[in-house]
Amino acid sequence: MKTRLIAGLPVSAIGLGAMPMSVAGHMPDETQSIRTIHAALDAGITLIDTADAYTPTAGEVGHNERLVARALALWTGDRDTVLVATKGGHTRTEDDGWGLDGSRDHLRRACERSLKALGVEAIGLYQHHRPDPAVPYEESIGALAELLDEGKIRLAGISNADPAQIRLAHDILGGRLAGVQNEYSPRFRSSEPEIDVCEELGVAFLPWSPLGGIRSAAGLGDEHAAFNEVAAERGVSPQRVCLAWELARSPVVIPIPGSSRPESVLDSAAAADLILTSEELARLG
Repeated sequence: MKTRLIAGLPVSAIGLGAMPMSVAGHMPDETQSIRTIHAALDAGITLIDTADAYTPTAGEVGHNERLVARALALWTGDRDTVLVATKGGHTRTEDDGWGLDGSRDHLRRACERSLKALGVEAIGLYQHHRPDPAVPYEESIGALAELLDEGKIRLAGISNADPAQIRLAHDILGGRLAGVQNEYSPRFRSSEPEIDVCEELGVAFLPWSPLGGIRSAAGLGDEHAAFNEVAAERGVSPQRVCLAWELARSPVVIPIPGSSRPESVLDSAAAADLILTSEELARLG
């Protein structure tokens, strides 16, 4: 599979978002989840994205991280070639909702918990999940800088950040910001300015929900007719066209489509080899 760079480290041009394997009401059984992760790895995907907050209930924090760790432990390939990215700073509430805690102390505790869940001595890519309005952004990013300096994480990233926050994080980390993970898809294009800043700074941009999210991915071509049209002409799925369209947006873009089935992850992986023409890209907008 074609590769792209995160802080100079080659990774597959398409990653795997493991979140759907831990979403209540949608999650498959563990056997299918592990088969899906193995299918991704066998197809050449070397970037897996997870988070401590990807869990079916508040009482199972780290569920998705532990699932990824089990799948990697059972895989017969070279695990050293795989970059696992996780996140901290989102919390789960007792009613299984979502909260925020971007404090230094929380991020340090969350990192320690993720280290144990993943069974590693250092996390490949650790990302601040979402800005916390109650905590100065400098404090949250400062915690990442400490974790980098201490060797608990190898790369640092941020998520759900605007252009000013990207530049601030880049400065606080002394140029060591490795990635930005924001929502981006045909139905959510407002992250265009963030992509441009990442390209300027040489920072990887990892679109989350690149196919429009769990509930919208299957109907992507119905909502955006041009993707269906190009897909029909190419004899591929509109989802594959969508990921190829995102890859064409900038050399720093590395989509991380979520998946819970081997069939869908294989279709996503094939997008790395689909090169769209300038005329097709113009039609897709």
